[in-house]
Amino acid sequence: MAYQSEAVLEQNLLKSLIRNGYESVNINSEEDLKNNFRKQISEFNKDKLKGEPLTDKEFQIIMNRIEGKGVFESAKILRDKLEIERENGERLFLTIMDTQKWCKNLFQVTNQITVRGKYENRYDVTILINGLPLVQIELKRRGLDMKEAFKQICRYKSHSYTYTSLFRYIQIFVVSNGVDTKYFANSDGSLNYKYTFFWTDKENNRITNLKDFSRTFLEKCHISKMIARYMVLKETDKQLLVLRPYQVYAVEEIVKRALETNNNGYIWHTTGSGKTLTSFKASQILSSEEGIDKVFFLVDRQDLDHQTEKEFNDFQPGSVDRTDSTDNLVEQIKDIMNPIIVTTIQKMSNAIKNPKYKDIMEPYKNKKVIFIIDECHRSQFGKMHTIIKKHFENSQYFGFTGTPRLPENKSEDDRTTADLFDKCLHHYLIKDAIHDGNVLGFLVTYIKTLDSKLDEIAPEKVQAINTEEVWKADDRIDLVARHIIDYHDQRARSKGYNAIFATDGTKSLVKYYDKFKELDHDFKIASIFTYEPNPDLSEGKVHPRDSLERMIKDYNEMFNTNYSTDNYDAYRADVDKKVRETKIDILLVVDMFLTGFDSKKLNTLYVDKNLRYHNLLQAYSRTNRLDSDKKPYGNIVCFRNLKEATDEALKIFSETDDIDSVLAKSFDEYLEQFKKLVDKLLSIAPRPETIDSIKSEEEQKEFVITFRDLTKTLVKMENFDEFEFTEEKIGMDIQDYQDYKSKYLLIKENHDKNRIEKVSILDDIDFALEIMYRDKINVDYIMNLIRKIDLENEEKRKEDINYIIKELDRADSIELRNKVELIKEFLDKVVPKLSSEDSIDKAFTEFEIERKEKMIKEFAIENRLSEEQVERLIQEYEFSGIINREELSDILTEAKYSILENVNKSQELETFIREVSEEYK
Repeated sequence: MAYQSEAVLEQNLLKSLIRNGYESVNINSEEDLKNNFRKQISEFNKDKLKGEPLTDKEFQIIMNRIEGKGVFESAKILRDKLEIERENGERLFLTIMDTQKWCKNLFQVTNQITVRGKYENRYDVTILINGLPLVQIELKRRGLDMKEAFKQICRYKSHSYTYTSLFRYIQIFVVSNGVDTKYFANSDGSLNYKYTFFWTDKENNRITNLKDFSRTFLEKCHISKMIARYMVLKETDKQLLVLRPYQVYAVEEIVKRALETNNNGYIWHTTGSGKTLTSFKASQILSSEEGIDKVFFLVDRQDLDHQTEKEFNDFQPGSVDRTDSTDNLVEQIKDIMNPIIVTTIQKMSNAIKNPKYKDIMEPYKNKKVIFIIDECHRSQFGKMHTIIKKHFENSQYFGFTGTPRLPENKSEDDRTTADLFDKCLHHYLIKDAIHDGNVLGFLVTYIKTLDSKLDEIAPEKVQAINTEEVWKADDRIDLVARHIIDYHDQRARSKGYNAIFATDGTKSLVKYYDKFKELDHDFKIASIFTYEPNPDLSEGKVHPRDSLERMIKDYNEMFNTNYSTDNYDAYRADVDKKVRETKIDILLVVDMFLTGFDSKKLNTLYVDKNLRYHNLLQAYSRTNRLDSDKKPYGNIVCFRNLKEATDEALKIFSETDDIDSVLAKSFDEYLEQFKKLVDKLLSIAPRPETIDSIKSEEEQKEFVITFRDLTKTLVKMENFDEFEFTEEKIGMDIQDYQDYKSKYLLIKENHDKNRIEKVSILDDIDFALEIMYRDKINVDYIMNLIRKIDLENEEKRKEDINYIIKELDRADSIELRNKVELIKEFLDKVVPKLSSEDSIDKAFTEFEIERKEKMIKEFAIENRLSEEQVERLIQEYEFSGIINREELSDILTEAKYSILENVNKSQELETFIREVSEEYK
């Protein structure tokens, strides 16, 4: 059976959309697009325009206001009213898109619009709402990887979606090969395939077939609702976000229950699935409903950390009050223009109990108030729930948790989450999130540290034994610390990641900290914990605060800071920041950072404490945030026998007896897979040099896929203690691997150079270069550090910049070395002038463009060449990887260079083209 072609796929999609109510419109060019927009915007606003279409002058005013903006600014304009003054002097507000009655918008579909930017491109299928292109669909024939359609969209953004184009209004992209279909949000910055999503039904069953996807997701009212209601404009990063399906269903269930009943409910979405975004969107929608007076988002005080504050202020700037003052909360409640309030459970409880706030709090006793509770499995909410509920008599409660209290793990007062919140409105479990690629699974390693059977006894039975001296014995502390030091580079640091070490108390933490100081290593190790103000100091015990003070002193010397326990909150915030930036290699904790802390660069958790149920899964989940292919799973290294507790927790919170979908395979399973791939590789090319004689693209493709899959398996094996990169251990030594990798990269390089000259079957392949370049310090790493520069605090900003410069100086990535001077100049000249209101990504892009244009201009003047000619040559090379030497010679001849000069100048020009392209790619 032949593959269904792109053309047939495209025609079938068009027919499906037209059958479902889209108007078919013929648009061939950007000029056609503008003319159609003029007709549609006039039609949609005909009542306001009183049947008088827009005049040429009026339409030009509109175009002047909506063109020339970036994606983010365009998205804001789309959702706003457009004020114009008609030629007769009448002022009115036009609606570009109705975001409340989304089904009332005008829907059209077209295909093969031709747009000329740097190059001419044709877009497969475009959905227009009120004349603006808001959804772009790119198709690949069945059998091809969807990533090819994704790459095509990235190219369109670079080559055709210019600032004067209405295509800047695209909100959602869709890619499909007919069998699989995904959607994702547009952005001013680069797009990331990791943030493309499958659509599902309410039970988390995927809807992947394009026919079914067009019937559900692309249904007129639904796609309009997704744009109007289920996208978020993240103001701080100038970024568009679109909700995943399970987030949409959760919000809809909350809104429905709030508007149609007085009953409570909770959402069970696994950790790492984006609960903050879901809860914010629910709060935002409910706060706009007429019958609801206030929406309170409550968090526990210990969770209102830097990350939570940043996330909410990203979505709604200024929404979080970080002070301990209840006065500030009451002022927010008093403000009727403030519909969403983010505060702590503790402050809300104080506001209710304190008589001085009675006049402000009393009117809300009978008003419709919604409480959204983060981490609602916490026992703290249960204790304060009675106080809050008694005051707000007409209130409803909606909880969010990744690990609810179930009959197996009831709270201290013997209650489950359902006892407090009634019904589970929607669930999205860890097995679902791993299946969808939204979080990673776990590789759990159990290290036996005791010769006795104590390590194998269930924790509750151990209580009868005096285990203090056993677990904290000096020999055992030494054994564990040495194991961590011996393997930490292999597990984490060499790949650009770091770890948290969870200990069973401050006494153990202090012993481990001191042991690490004794051992020979270059890891940056820090610690943080809370302490009681008046602990037992009998028998010469040291106050935990004194121990922490000495650790903070070491921290200050390590990072040139000035913290103490007197400014503990500032210390905690800085530790939080440095862990995220991987400036700290290992962080020692007792309980802190084991819940609520999210960092993509944390890939390992060392555990020397007993954990069960929600506490276990919460702690493990610190490691499973998505990053690159170099992070295939979260590493959990247990120095106690937590296997039974781990299996039990995963079964309960996955609602399944099959936990294999959550855990990584064993080393032996990966080794078997790796050896099979080695055998297959050797059958294709017995020696690396054999690859040079492979001329057939089919054979090259077979080699590329085999070596790529071999490398992905290798990445997974490297995290095991048993791993040794020797032929004896795994069937291939490191030198042979590097030689094969060189040939692999050469095929990729040659393919890039020739791709414009012919269609190649290698076009369909994802070369997965991310896992081939294993350097920690690469362009992505540096750009992430730059994005995290503190633009508000001058001292912090200088510290961040100095750290980045040090990292740049020790970079060995070729791609990054080409950009070092560019980045240093940006840090020196641009960053000091930026404020927290500015987008660093946008500033860097503008700086890059300006600097590139300056280089081209200076080179052109110095060499008597046309600036346009040099720029065109660079653009051609960036697109095709080819330098047309004949064209170079013709240009130099036109510039009156002699034959001898032409030869030398050609080499100089060619070098300039390559250097500029490498620096600014």
